[in-house]
Amino acid sequence: MANSETFPIQIRDESIRLGQLLKLASFADDGFHAKQLIEDGLVKVNGAIETRRGAQIRKGDTVSLGGDSITVETA
Repeated sequence: MANSETFPIQIRDESIRLGQLLKLASFADDGFHAKQLIEDGLVKVNGAIETRRGAQIRKGDTVSLGGDSITVETA
């Protein structure tokens, strides 16, 4: 099993929708791609599969896709 790293990503506001975060982190090319990734059960938030594109992601949350993970920080 390959080692995975978690990288920080900063957001301006208190929270961000999951679909928007996937685009910001370059996990998804556009909104449709983000929707597909989420609907296919490929995205985890804090270790649990998240199927809501509009789920609110906040400071300290970790979002994973495959072997890549990001932790949300506020600016």
